[in-house]
This record gives sequence, C-alpha cells and structure tokens, in this order.
Amino acid sequence: MNVEARIKDLGITLPLSSPPKAMYVPVKRTGNLLFVSGQLPTKDGQLLYTGKVGEDVTLEQAQECARYCMINLMSALKAELGDLDKVKSIVKLQSFVASKTGFDQQHIVTNGASQLLFDVFGEAGRHARTAVAVNQLPLDSPIEIEAVVEVE
Repeated sequence: MNVEARIKDLGITLPLSSPPKAMYVPVKRTGNLLFVSGQLPTKDGQLLYTGKVGEDVTLEQAQECARYCMINLMSALKAELGDLDKVKSIVKLQSFVASKTGFDQQHIVTNGASQLLFDVFGEAGRHARTAVAVNQLPLDSPIEIEAVVEVE
C-alpha cells in the first residue's frame, strides 16, 4: 500500500511537523510502538476553531477539527519514520473534546479522525479508541487527539 499516494488522492497535503509547544517530544518510540503526543487541529500554524463544542464550535466543525488532528498526526509520523508505509497498525486513539456541559457527542466528533485513518490506512487504520469530554484544552482548542501506532 502506498499511503502517501492515498493521502494525495484524498486531496490532503501533509504540513511540516510543528515543533512542540512545551517540554515534550512529538513522538516517542519503544520497540515497534510509537506514542504520538496530542495533536491539535491546526492549519498553517493556526487553530481551525477555538472554544467548546456545542457552544462555540458545531458538531460538524469539531469533526473537521478531528480530521485535522489526524493530518497533523500523520505529519508527525512522517517526520519520525520518513515513510508512512512503515505504519503497520493504528493501535489506539485517545480523543479529548472540550465540550459544553450537556454535550454528549464526543464519540461522533472523534469519528472525523477515525474515518480519515480508515480512508488512508484501510484495515490497518481501524483502532481501539477513547473519546472523553474535558473542560479546557491548551490554546482553547476544541479537541486534542493522541495515538499509539505500531510500525515495522
């Protein structure tokens, strides 16, 4: 499978991986597992939206944000691996959704990320997942997603 060709076919251009905003590394490898730090929904260095889902950000906008978190995650993977075809499996996502009280669609928000991973990696993109509500995220982001990825 040529993952980068699939990404191009989907009309996606991977940005350069952005440097960390604090004291951490974007990707940490142990054996054949990569632990990818939380990714925010940025495009051209700016958050797509800010605020809480269900209040300042619509469900559809939040799903778009989840998709951009995965674009940035793939960028971090490419920076680490050099070639996305080295990805064997997306093992797990953990999604944090800054939500207004009473909003209960965090799992639907996170589907924006899960669908993109399936579209890009096929069956290897299917993963275990947690989607939780939080009160606040860095930079007032509506979502942050981290992942565990198995590589060759």
